[in-house]
Amino acid sequence: MDLANKLFRGDRVIWIIFMFLCLVSVVEVFSATSTLIYKNANHWAPIVRHASFLLAGFICVLVVHNVPYRYLSVFTVLLPVSVVMLLVTPIFGVMENDAHRWLRIFGFQFQPSEFAKLSAVVYIAFLLSRRPAMTNAQVFKWIMWGVGGVCMLILPENFSTAFMLFGVCFLMMFIGEIPVRYLAKTVAVLMILLLAVLGIMFLAPKGVTELLPDRITTWQARMERHFGGETDGRVEDGTYKITDDNFQESHAKIAIARGGLIGHMPGHGQQRDFLPQAYSDFIYAIIIEEMGVLGGIFVLFLYIFLLVRVGIIARKCEKSFPKYLVLGCGLLIVVQALANMSVAVGLIPVTGQPLPLISRGGTSTMLTCIYFGIILSVSRFAAGMGEEEEEEPVEAGVEVPAGEGTADNREPAEETNPLKSLG
Repeated sequence: MDLANKLFRGDRVIWIIFMFLCLVSVVEVFSATSTLIYKNANHWAPIVRHASFLLAGFICVLVVHNVPYRYLSVFTVLLPVSVVMLLVTPIFGVMENDAHRWLRIFGFQFQPSEFAKLSAVVYIAFLLSRRPAMTNAQVFKWIMWGVGGVCMLILPENFSTAFMLFGVCFLMMFIGEIPVRYLAKTVAVLMILLLAVLGIMFLAPKGVTELLPDRITTWQARMERHFGGETDGRVEDGTYKITDDNFQESHAKIAIARGGLIGHMPGHGQQRDFLPQAYSDFIYAIIIEEMGVLGGIFVLFLYIFLLVRVGIIARKCEKSFPKYLVLGCGLLIVVQALANMSVAVGLIPVTGQPLPLISRGGTSTMLTCIYFGIILSVSRFAAGMGEEEEEEPVEAGVEVPAGEGTADNREPAEETNPLKSLG
């Protein structure tokens, strides 16, 4: 027990949430990788790979949560590094799912956008903590130049990640009390740009749309499928037809419909054999199929309670940097989780966002573990949570010197009356 108390420092509730998410991840990824198992001579290879990343991520949590929060500002140096990697990714990157989102260096493949997300959150927290040395106008300008530039580089190949990252940064600026007039102007400019892009996508002549990048046509097709159109799968007689265009969404709906209240238990799902991304983008649908609506609510509760707990940690922080840092990390995890779950249940178009710490992945899993390590570091060194030392019990028959021990076994000090000297 003493070893556990020394090893797992910081907020105990965050540790419990982290452990539960890892447990769900191991069970569901092992079940959902059935489409990968038959391709390998060793059927344990997919889960061993994922478990190795979780173990490495767990080590990252142990290391980072022992680092005082004031040293975590070093992650801001990743911002210019991320910019360079994002610039070279479209040229030298690896093509997967019709997009250049990966880089391969010395045999290691990773997503530069994941490092950009971490550096952007730390960068904003650092700038917000620099006031009043910097004015609100200066802070806003530096945030927009830094984070806005990163989001613009991510946007062409990964719209959902750029949109989500800027949304989290916008929330951090709102919480950080950046003047509303600056935020309102930003929203107005973004709305104008969004309407212009949508107008080109849906109102421009076909000859013009054919000149647009392939990713824009992909976004257009996804929105048409989600909001209704010729490819929504419905035919005139009222039946539903599964096509190549709506394949993933349709089988996700079937998985959720089969789940019921308690599900079919892990390992007994059927749609894992049909969904191409059952272990990643649509793993929440597999969770509901195998663990039921109750299991889906439990996973949702873990993320919501994580955000609530992060808010409690932030309120206990006296300094600005750890407060904004922990809020940024918590928002990044929870917003991405809500986006993934919304796609699985059909609330929003397909985005390609994995479920943090549960979906199978390398870069995403490692970076999410670092976020948890940062949250635990802030809870430990800035909020003073989980640092309480247990008092050693006093053995019977051992005389305790005066002025030592606990309050109950100290000898009462001699009372002094200041009025005696006046007599």
